[in-house]
Amino acid sequence: MCKQIPKFVKWAGGKGQLIEQFESLFPKKFKRYIEPFVGSGAVFFHIIQNFKPKEIIISDINEELINAYQIIKTDVERLIVELKQHKEYHTAEGKKYYLTIRATNPKDLPPLEMAARFIYLNKTCFNGLYRVNSKGGFNVPMGSYKNPDIVQEEKLRIVSKLLKNVTIKVMSFEKVLNLAEKDDFIYFDPPYQPLKNKKSFTTYTKGAFLEEQQKLLKNIFGELDKKGCFVMLSNSDTKFIKDLYAKYNMHFVKATRMINCNGDKRGKINEVVVTNYKVSK
Repeated sequence: MCKQIPKFVKWAGGKGQLIEQFESLFPKKFKRYIEPFVGSGAVFFHIIQNFKPKEIIISDINEELINAYQIIKTDVERLIVELKQHKEYHTAEGKKYYLTIRATNPKDLPPLEMAARFIYLNKTCFNGLYRVNSKGGFNVPMGSYKNPDIVQEEKLRIVSKLLKNVTIKVMSFEKVLNLAEKDDFIYFDPPYQPLKNKKSFTTYTKGAFLEEQQKLLKNIFGELDKKGCFVMLSNSDTKFIKDLYAKYNMHFVKATRMINCNGDKRGKINEVVVTNYKVSK
């Protein structure tokens, strides 16, 4: 039986809802696990609890996210204290306090306060969406939550224990080539290729992830395949993506679209999962 996924942030495109569908798609045995677009870590938390690989490397280009992982790993009790203070002020002042914290430049904060700010905003902003403007400033409006789960003490302590022996890096995805070895399992969950005529919610950093980045990722996928790695990737069910990975094994899962300002447009949608290995179901 799968253990509960203790993810500590909400994340656009998070894979918690898909773990059961992914179960049959994971390789049965592998040496190390590497996840270059870790996000909320749903797949990572599943892998570490159910497969127990001897070494795990997680990374992301989002410096605030990775800083939060690092602080949870090394200083979780002081982080909980900081989050309790955020909760107290948020309860008292609401939107005024939210806007004040949102306007604070995270680069001006020590790592502990940066992590607390990041988690506070994630738990109180609209739909947990992480979006930045062209200058890199977080610009998501406050969500309408009566009692947001800002502190989540026990969950953070569980996450801290799970992270104890995990290597955590700020790293762009292509650098995985320098780390990966034969029989490693690499899972890619990049910003998705936008569906036709649909707005993309993939602006997690001030640089967009466009077709050229998708093509580069496909080349990295191919190089890892040549190295003898097990490689798995999630993306949109679009002609562009299916043509890009046509030589590999393609699987389809049903995901619930959670982020849309119009509730009527939220619902089940196909996603593509690509593997360079055959899957026995």
